[in-house]
Amino acid sequence: MRRFRIGIEVYEEGAPDLQAALANAYARRERPLCLCREPGCPMYIARIGDLHLIKRMPLSGGGHDPSCNSYESPYELSGLGALLGSAIQLDPQSGMAALKLDFSLSKTGSRAASVPAGQSSVSVTGDPRRMSLRGLLHYLWHEAELTVWTSRWAGKRHWWNVRWHLLEAAGQMTVRGGPLADILFVPEPFRAENKEAIEQRRNVVLVAALPPKSGPRKLLVLVGEVKEIVPARSGQKLVIRNLPGFPFIVDDSLHRRLQARFERELSLWEADSSSHLMAIATFGLNPAGLAIIEEIALMVVSENWIPYETVPEKRLVDALARLREKSVKGLRYDLQPDQPIANALLQNRAVPTALFVVPAGADEAFKASLQDMIANRAEMDAWTWRVGDGEMPALP
Repeated sequence: MRRFRIGIEVYEEGAPDLQAALANAYARRERPLCLCREPGCPMYIARIGDLHLIKRMPLSGGGHDPSCNSYESPYELSGLGALLGSAIQLDPQSGMAALKLDFSLSKTGSRAASVPAGQSSVSVTGDPRRMSLRGLLHYLWHEAELTVWTSRWAGKRHWWNVRWHLLEAAGQMTVRGGPLADILFVPEPFRAENKEAIEQRRNVVLVAALPPKSGPRKLLVLVGEVKEIVPARSGQKLVIRNLPGFPFIVDDSLHRRLQARFERELSLWEADSSSHLMAIATFGLNPAGLAIIEEIALMVVSENWIPYETVPEKRLVDALARLREKSVKGLRYDLQPDQPIANALLQNRAVPTALFVVPAGADEAFKASLQDMIANRAEMDAWTWRVGDGEMPALP
């Protein structure tokens, strides 16, 4: 069981007086220390209702002991490593992560500008100095700890807590010098009996996206679950769950690029009725009050909200979902599919185990990069499934 130092006192994770100590520390803006290693790893306190939670500081997981729940695998095993120090810059004093983005948060004019091929968010950026829309969605998912799973949580992860963790994670990030949380729109769970109050809260958030009388239009960032994409009289309507009667308009040109770039995600979603399709998009409101999508990216997640990219990776995610041991899903961020990553990690053990899936038809460059990745992490065990060789081996 984890232990935390708050002030001069030490508390075990399940101590009955921990909540009172956290409430006092939260009011004082004091950081607890996780004592998995001496002299302790700084944490921060998040509040949900009357409950206070101890959360890992952004990008601090490598400083924790491998047996600690806050430990993270080396960032070089995923696409996150390529972004650190460039697209993601951490302030060690405040613990805030400043993000550099490769997409715009404002638009000039009333129509979406034509975006040259390769520069739209429906293409993954190859510039590690800036983060794409998909990279931002992956980073939010990672920092919200939505990549972590154990079978003990079966049936307990719902949209309301997914939303809360996303907003909490965004509170530790800045973009263009301002808080990401100020421009992030994540729909709250819809209940018909609370329709009026929900719409009033939504309108308060959307005021920032109204077109000004002059100058560039400010854009917001949507993160939500796709219900359907259907034809409109002009263009397409993106329908997001928990937003009845509030469609997002996607012009035909962007829709064609979306279908081409995210053909794999769309097909995986259509093939599995229990999976969710997540969208991240920049949008603004036109003078009529309609929400117009400017750029968009997609990510498919399992029933338990764990991201996956291929059918073999989905099989791995499903197998890990049945374990009582915690697993952490690795994310690609802005790496191309021909570059290997650790697809998952089993970490709450004396020697963490990185899990690798080698796709059928992987070329020699992929295999050589994977061998280098494994060799450079001698402190970790490695499990490898070479899909072209047959069925998935037993998990370690």
